[in-house]
Amino acid sequence: MKKPESVDEYIKSFPKESRLLLEKVRQTVRKAAPQAVEVISYSMPAYKLDGILVWFAAHTKHIGFYPGASGIAAFRNELAGYKGAKGSVQFPFDEPLPLELISKIVLFKVAENLQKARSKKAK
Repeated sequence: MKKPESVDEYIKSFPKESRLLLEKVRQTVRKAAPQAVEVISYSMPAYKLDGILVWFAAHTKHIGFYPGASGIAAFRNELAGYKGAKGSVQFPFDEPLPLELISKIVLFKVAENLQKARSKKAK
């Protein structure tokens, strides 16, 4: 698959069921971080605000959500029922997307990135 040039192009490259889920994640992230810039990073949709907030991607049986290690650690209890790794979590296609949780993670990442940016400026 060639590298997508936009999030629209990325989403359009998937079957309808995956596209619907990707669009739900996209709208949730945009609503939680309307000031973030939508980009393609590592060939996935990503959102930037003083650095990357989150990435997401469709896989064969799940949506991968990548808020980084801090985003996973901060919501460890809420994410306990999902497969994941240090900086990622898998939301299976056969379960409802936890959109409220995705929103909370994005808001956490916005606050974290803005705090880091303020700390850098203060130095």
